[in-house]
Amino acid sequence: MAKNEARRNALADAGIAVLAREGSRGLTHRAIDAEAGVPTGTTSNYFRSRDTLISGLFARIGDRLAPTPEDLAARASAPPTRELFADYVRDIVRRLTTNREVTLALYELRLESARRPELAEALGDWQRAGLEGDIAFNEAAGLPGGRREIALFHYAIEGLVFDRLTSPIDPDTPTDDVVDALVAGLLPEHPPA
Repeated sequence: MAKNEARRNALADAGIAVLAREGSRGLTHRAIDAEAGVPTGTTSNYFRSRDTLISGLFARIGDRLAPTPEDLAARASAPPTRELFADYVRDIVRRLTTNREVTLALYELRLESARRPELAEALGDWQRAGLEGDIAFNEAAGLPGGRREIALFHYAIEGLVFDRLTSPIDPDTPTDDVVDALVAGLLPEHPPA
């Protein structure tokens, strides 16, 4: 059977929907077939094992949560300031919170990786690649902050997004205000020389 990328993406999207709704226990090849409305066995043709399915979901989550080339180009041409960095962080949080289903699926995979060491390695590789990409973008754009600050922002963003998608501690404070406070607290106004 010829495997096309559009069908593979549609199946991965169906897997993301199942994972977000049912959790990792509900994620089966048959459940994805049903969600996608395809004949039984179709998902197995594209993702032979649970491990290849999980890898495919990680890749698709990355595609769906990635900034657009236009967003990156717009920021690349702006002067490198804390405000630009805050704008970039707000965009990351926006993508994670508006793509709720995708982000919930990512959290489900992270939780499953805590129970399955073989997934922890794949997740670690995926997360390190994301961190390295953010560091490279930050350096290329001349934005303030280095590896340490970017890692701290990953920790802070993860907590903020988890809070906003579940049961917010302070639902009355706008998310952008929280991001601005994080940037002010984690990124020095005048970095040491």
